[in-house]
Amino acid sequence: MLNAAAKPFVKLVEKYLPDPFVFVLILTVLVMGSAILLEQQPVTVVLQQWGGGFWGLLTFSMQMLLVLVCGHMLASTNPVKAGLNKLAALAASPGRAIILVTVVSMVASWLNWGFGLVVGALFAKAIARRVQVDYRLLVASAYSGFVIWHGGLAGSIPLTIATPGHFSEDTIGVISTSDTLFSTLNLTLLAILIIVIPLVNRAMMPPKDEGIYVDPQQLEEPQLNKQEHELNPAEKLEQSRLLGGIVGLAGIAYLAFYFNDGGSLNLNIINFLFLFLAILLHGSPAQLLHSLQKAIQGATGIVLQFPFYAGIMAVMVQSGLARDLSQWLISFATADSLAVWSFLSAGIVNMVVPSGGGQWAVQAPVILPAAIELGADVNKVAMAVAWGDAWTNLIQPFWALPVLAIAGLKARDIMGFCLVQLIITGAIISAVFVAM
Repeated sequence: MLNAAAKPFVKLVEKYLPDPFVFVLILTVLVMGSAILLEQQPVTVVLQQWGGGFWGLLTFSMQMLLVLVCGHMLASTNPVKAGLNKLAALAASPGRAIILVTVVSMVASWLNWGFGLVVGALFAKAIARRVQVDYRLLVASAYSGFVIWHGGLAGSIPLTIATPGHFSEDTIGVISTSDTLFSTLNLTLLAILIIVIPLVNRAMMPPKDEGIYVDPQQLEEPQLNKQEHELNPAEKLEQSRLLGGIVGLAGIAYLAFYFNDGGSLNLNIINFLFLFLAILLHGSPAQLLHSLQKAIQGATGIVLQFPFYAGIMAVMVQSGLARDLSQWLISFATADSLAVWSFLSAGIVNMVVPSGGGQWAVQAPVILPAAIELGADVNKVAMAVAWGDAWTNLIQPFWALPVLAIAGLKARDIMGFCLVQLIITGAIISAVFVAM
């Protein structure tokens, strides 16, 4: 029944969902065209707005890039991999394996979304080497934990609005993470989902004779060839664990002073933490750079797409399009219902703008003025957009690609399981935003 329900959606995705960069080009044309036709802006003016704002999010783009890269580098350290292998020994049965991989993925995604994606996939492989369990469901369970990332310590939207100098500071100021990530609403959602999601994954386990299994030998990690020749001075520096250890400890020491002086979480501090933990745990500069080469492959979309998001945001704000969209939203939303509408709209927008940071750049100029005019809770509305973005990642293949590449599967292999989670988690998140 599950496969039958998922097949139409899988075919639709395979046939009609192009690369996200194609979407950003389409969105650019739509926004510029709307500014010309609906706002009566001259073509030359719209072009100037677009080009003038194209590089307006360079700092923000670099922050988003580092969230993914630093999380990936930390997840690929030997201590983290060794810890995952030890945890995998706790999976004594297929059912326990499904629950364990889901919980570990959720905790890792809460810490850092780049970290969670890689840890989830690596942990799924570590378990599959020990336990005979449906490999598709195991990997889908690992990916399903990603749904809570935007309510976690590296959530793009709550950390962005907590960072001084963010692009919406003139509208809403700087909002502490105590009012977003550590609010009662967000903590309630996390508590409910960390119980429900693993149990739903466990309930989807197919009968043993219908499961799809994998040969454990195919999942063994390739061993790196050790250098046998005598190292020259340059290579000795690259392999120096002392150098990496000193710099890594210096970074951790700075963070200790920062938090001791009352410092709070923001994008820069989270990236600093994960970068220097990665430096410390990799040991040598050579190992860190090797992991960087792998991590950067999954970050190319951020590099190319974010300047286009900045151009789109500039046109929307300067042409008056964002203002009119806000007025349209106000026409049927209320102060109490705006959060739910924001959540649902964010889930839809995420299908064409599969980046929390990029999505906030596009939606903030519309959502925030509407929240202010209606007198809605800005903190709640911002988190509604964050959760909407995270929610439809369950069926948005963009962020599943790193997981699928590590696991050796395709999107169609996990889509059916993720679709079930989409329906259940969507109902839960909506209900919490209505109730609270």
